Amino acid sequence: MYHPFSVAETIKAAWNIVKKNFVTIIIYSALAVVALVVIQLINFIFRSSADYAIQVILFFLLMIMQGYTTLGLYKLIFTLIDSEFYEFEFSQIVPSMRMVLSYITISLIFAFIVTTFNFFIIDTWLVNYPATQTIVKFFGVLILMYLALRYMFCVCFIVDDDSGPFESLRQSFAITKGNLAKIILILLISIALIALGVIALFIGIIITYPLVNIILVVTYRKLVYSHMDVDDDIAETN
Repeated sequence: MYHPFSVAETIKAAWNIVKKNFVTIIIYSALAVVALVVIQLINFIFRSSADYAIQVILFFLLMIMQGYTTLGLYKLIFTLIDSEFYEFEFSQIVPSMRMVLSYITISLIFAFIVTTFNFFIIDTWLVNYPATQTIVKFFGVLILMYLALRYMFCVCFIVDDDSGPFESLRQSFAITKGNLAKIILILLISIALIALGVIALFIGIIITYPLVNIILVVTYRKLVYSHMDVDDDIAETN
């Protein structure tokens, strides 16, 4: 392979992107964290509402808000990487409705899989067989974790390649082939950074939140180049 995927290079490239664009990233990150907190507060306030129609409408509105917030951060990161030597406009970091709908579709697919597994298989079919229930739950969690690893870059493809939901899932599955051990290491590093951010409360979160997402985006780009068997131009950001 011409340029194999490297964990060390990925972390180094991500950190250099943060250093070069610290102010821009921190401002957006602070706004994104505030928006996500507001979303959760709204969800908490109206969750007990007896009106089913209000709950459904609120659910989709929150999904749209979260889609714009998450995809906006990813678009900002990609723009900072691709527009390193020239100015970019605000419109370049605003995700399209197609992207948001793709994001919502994938979120609903995974929610359906998890809900179906928990409700129909664990809590209904196997409710009278506790030993079997425990075994099935264990292997079910392993399978879900495996799927999450193979499909974790679908959002990157939605933003970077304007892929549809099913196309992005297929693309993510392809580029993660043969790199699961390194991806798991990247995730463990990301989890450690998130833990540090939680310990440091708000200030820590607005730093680690974008850093973790930048690491994932750089990982995605390096996996794409490695999968295409071409040189890695992200190295130019080092």
